[in-house]
Amino acid sequence: MTLVFTCIAPHGSEIIPQLAGDKLKAFGKTRQGMLKMAQIMKEQKVNTIIIATPHNLRLRENIGIIMTEFTEGSLETEEGSVKIRFQCNRPLAEDIYTKARKRGLPVVAVNYGTSEGPTSCMPMDWGTLIPLWFFGTTTAKTQVVVVTPSREIPLKELVEFGGVIAQTAEKSAARIAFVASADQAHAHDPKGPYGFSSAAANFDRLVVEAVEENELDALLSLEQKLVEDAKPDSIWQMAVLIGVLEEVPMKAKLISYQAPTYYGMLCATYTPKK
Repeated sequence: MTLVFTCIAPHGSEIIPQLAGDKLKAFGKTRQGMLKMAQIMKEQKVNTIIIATPHNLRLRENIGIIMTEFTEGSLETEEGSVKIRFQCNRPLAEDIYTKARKRGLPVVAVNYGTSEGPTSCMPMDWGTLIPLWFFGTTTAKTQVVVVTPSREIPLKELVEFGGVIAQTAEKSAARIAFVASADQAHAHDPKGPYGFSSAAANFDRLVVEAVEENELDALLSLEQKLVEDAKPDSIWQMAVLIGVLEEVPMKAKLISYQAPTYYGMLCATYTPKK
């Protein structure tokens, strides 16, 4: 088995201590959850992380698979800054792309800058950078594959894409983790940028229950209006994770959940069944 770990990870910038400012304590529960997941990942000797992010390229009706040699990014606030850079596992990305194309899935291979070399480098979005700030240093030479799910295609196609990821990972020599980078509902606070909806708490409760009961696929039948009103950026990456778990069944564990501001953050691990 080469797919040895999967998780749902949030990406609020205040999770990183250098960026937290006066919200350091408020985000402490999630920060500890991320550190705990990083430790489990380290114990699994992960050396390649496949991460699905909602904030990289937004390719309408297409899933993006990043083919650059590197990915690099930085975040800066008044309190501080962080910067990271990783080599990408291009052969694994190519294999995922080839298999997905053969299945008729709407995937696009994406490069940036130059075709190869150090300037073949995809700018890293915060949905990628923040989880990798915690997870990417679990080994000295961690490589990454970045994928960008589309919100305009049926969830069943994202589930199928997750299955392709798992099938490809299982034939790889790397020890692979899949990370669904996902903040939950964004309508918890009337003073937040998306306003308030009671759907936010309802949506997040259903996600927590789906994790605790190890029935993440229950989220595929949520009413569209609930999703629209709750305003999550999670359901699409979690659909990919559902496809991964259909191929490689794992046991779920809820690590933490909190909504200290206008959006919810959930940390959950999936580890191989013995």
